[in-house]
Amino acid sequence: MTTLFIFLGIIVTVVVACIVIYNNLITLRNRYQNAYSQIDVQLKRRYDLIPNLVETAKGYLKHERETLEAVITARNQANTANQKAANNPGEPGAMKELIGAETALTGALGRFFALAEQYPDLKANQTMSQLMEELSSTENKVAFARQAYNDAVMEYNISREKFPNALIAGPFAFKPAVLFEISAVEEREAVKVSF
Repeated sequence: MTTLFIFLGIIVTVVVACIVIYNNLITLRNRYQNAYSQIDVQLKRRYDLIPNLVETAKGYLKHERETLEAVITARNQANTANQKAANNPGEPGAMKELIGAETALTGALGRFFALAEQYPDLKANQTMSQLMEELSSTENKVAFARQAYNDAVMEYNISREKFPNALIAGPFAFKPAVLFEISAVEEREAVKVSF
């Protein structure tokens, strides 16, 4: 009889430990998904500012249509990639697509800002200055949100790889999450705005 109680005690302890580990993994997964939603909010804000910048600059940059179109195209691609990543934060394919689109957008914005520097009337435009300031502020918020997301992903990935958590993570499909990293060194910095 004592052996039965010991055996039942061990079974109950193992089941309770599995439940605690499972719930912890759920909490950590939800935390990194929430952290991604903060990036999503800031990226949407960024995507909303870009058409306003382009519209303001159009009158001054009439002969630079190619650059303006490149910015809008890159913005649309980044927005689409962000929507895919928002549906499943941490999923490797969606995150890689988003990172690539963000890199392209940052490059297009860099060319746009370099071009805008050549137009003194545009630099003096009050609306343009306000939009540039908003974009700069948003870039900082995106950087902070990326950091929070990456911290949450790291905590989740570490937890799911630890023993005995790995014994629960595998069968219950707790897949590794992907960090939001910028691959090109020159793209790691926020968009430079110098008006």
